[in-house]
Amino acid sequence: MGTEQQNANNRLGLIFVSIAILFWGILPIALKLSGGFITPVTLTWFRFLMAFVVTLLIQWKIGALRQFVGLPRAVWLKLTLAGVLLMCNYVSFVYSLGYLAPGTAQLNFQTAPFFLAFGGVLFFKERFNAFQLSCFATLALGMLMFFHPQLDLSHASDHQVLMGIIIVQFSVMSWTSYALLQKSVSQRISPSNVLLFIYGLGIFAMAPFSDFSQFEAMTLNQWWIVLFCGANTLIAYGCFAQALHYWPTAQVSAMLSLTPVLSFTVTELVVSLGWWSGIFSSANIDLLSLMGIVLIVCAVFTVQIVPMYQKRKQAKAFRTLL
Repeated sequence: MGTEQQNANNRLGLIFVSIAILFWGILPIALKLSGGFITPVTLTWFRFLMAFVVTLLIQWKIGALRQFVGLPRAVWLKLTLAGVLLMCNYVSFVYSLGYLAPGTAQLNFQTAPFFLAFGGVLFFKERFNAFQLSCFATLALGMLMFFHPQLDLSHASDHQVLMGIIIVQFSVMSWTSYALLQKSVSQRISPSNVLLFIYGLGIFAMAPFSDFSQFEAMTLNQWWIVLFCGANTLIAYGCFAQALHYWPTAQVSAMLSLTPVLSFTVTELVVSLGWWSGIFSSANIDLLSLMGIVLIVCAVFTVQIVPMYQKRKQAKAFRTLL
């Protein structure tokens, strides 16, 4: 791959993963607001339906649906398994909140970027050098520091905490496996078509467990929240899929570690503005949590910028020799 093409891929990967982080960072606000008028399964069904319709129209318009013709059985099996795993991720994480506080559950889910990075090394033979390993270790330390106020488990029984952690890690493995399966078929079928199949599968699989009568009772403001959740699914997962196409999984997974920091920042902004005061409250973070944020941002910045700088330096040296 030429230097110009590599630089273009780096820029596109950065754009797509940044959009995914932005929308995933905002999503918890909408999900929290939706909890009072619609069940998680019904909301997920609607999110998949909205994303399916829009993606289908786009793919039909550009003539990309022909990619499904002649796909080998192995690809169809991977697509089906990826769809099942993504649904397991949605449902199991919501279920884990019955055992863990939201902050504790969110902390446990942050093992996903690390599993994703190691999956890229294991299955796609991507490079994972000592420098990247040190950056991921710094990320882990930063996230522990950032979420340390949420680690107080003294008010829950050991059995309840253990069960919640097991469910969250099942959700993590489901999401990671979905992402790796999606990347494995990216050379045979576009990321948008992968998601199109998954959305369609999810619509039929979750329909029997959805309560459609809840849509009739929703107000206009509630409909706006649901529509935002649907648009969020379409944009965030679409951009995430494209990011995996242009970037190694290690780089994507490192950037995803910024998502909980953004979620925290948005929540604090909502609280400071006095919006939905009966639903959201300040996390009251301390100096150690702030230091954790700095570590996370620095580690993500380093793992992205340094390899790009080294590649440009090598390319410049090569041109000088010529």
